[in-house]
Amino acid sequence: MISFDLAETALVLGAFTVAGFVKGVAGFGLPTVTLGLLALTRPLPEAMALMLVPTLATNVWQSLVGPALVPALRRLWPFLAAAVLGTLAGAGILARSDAVLLSGLLGLLLIASAALALAGRPMPTPSREQERWLSPLIGGTAGLLTGMTGSFLMPAAPYLAALKLPPQHFVQGFGVGALLATLALGIGMAGAGLLPPDLGLASLVGVAPAFLGMAVGTRVRRAMPDARFRTVIQAALGLVGLWLAFRAFG
Repeated sequence: MISFDLAETALVLGAFTVAGFVKGVAGFGLPTVTLGLLALTRPLPEAMALMLVPTLATNVWQSLVGPALVPALRRLWPFLAAAVLGTLAGAGILARSDAVLLSGLLGLLLIASAALALAGRPMPTPSREQERWLSPLIGGTAGLLTGMTGSFLMPAAPYLAALKLPPQHFVQGFGVGALLATLALGIGMAGAGLLPPDLGLASLVGVAPAFLGMAVGTRVRRAMPDARFRTVIQAALGLVGLWLAFRAFG
């Protein structure tokens, strides 16, 4: 039985509120921010189990609400299918690996994400011919990393941005990818015995603060320059990533 004292409960609720806030501002990042914060004090597999339900709930809304779902699925299905398979494979690696080293890998992903965003150098746009083989390759890689670390951000977000999809196609396409990868992660973790029922139920606690944070973040996004706030968020994620990487490899 996994238990939380008052301080740990406050940390969990605060992490989901902050992560929802970031998602409201940037349109993505809830699982990555949640894991980055929770992994500072809890084993990564526990943090991944805790973030499952809030991530599923918020991505159902992001992926299914809007007019671009069918076009996004038609364009991105090889990417999405490979992401699911990669996530199942990554969850199998998670069950056999050192959680501290995997939290260090999550830290490296956060550093890479922050560095790319702050440098302002996007991936080059692939041709349609290149996209045919790149989509399953990038999707599988993103899924593998999701299964090992819980974060679907890298390299999925930079790749989908490089495709120069219409904004709503990007939002719903990324949402569907994150939704399917999170479902596959839950299945893989349950199959590997990494998803105790009490921890799955505890994950429900994060739904309300995540949606509250999203609502506040959406208001902030409409009221201030988006680029400035994203810079602050990316810098903060980079610092969290440096700490996780230092703790694992230092």
